Amino acid sequence: MTDAASTAVAAHDADAQRKIANRLRRAHGQLAAVIAAVEADASCRDVVQQLSAVSKALDRAGFLVISTALKECLNDPDAEGGSNPEELEKLFLSLA
Repeated sequence: MTDAASTAVAAHDADAQRKIANRLRRAHGQLAAVIAAVEADASCRDVVQQLSAVSKALDRAGFLVISTALKECLNDPDAEGGSNPEELEKLFLSLA
């Protein structure tokens, strides 16, 4: 891999890490809202809507983790400690 490609991958990793962390923070806030709704005896509809939002946020974070790993695998398939395509496929299917 060229120096420019290595720099691009490193920058991508930082950007992906930031996006993943933001999605997880969002899910954390939504989960807090679910807990508050349950404790406040909110309607079933409100609780389920909040749970749905948490679930989607977690799924999106998971898909972003896997897509980042796929890109890294394609850019450097021989990287030490990297995931192989079969492992990534199993992880992807576990989220589906």
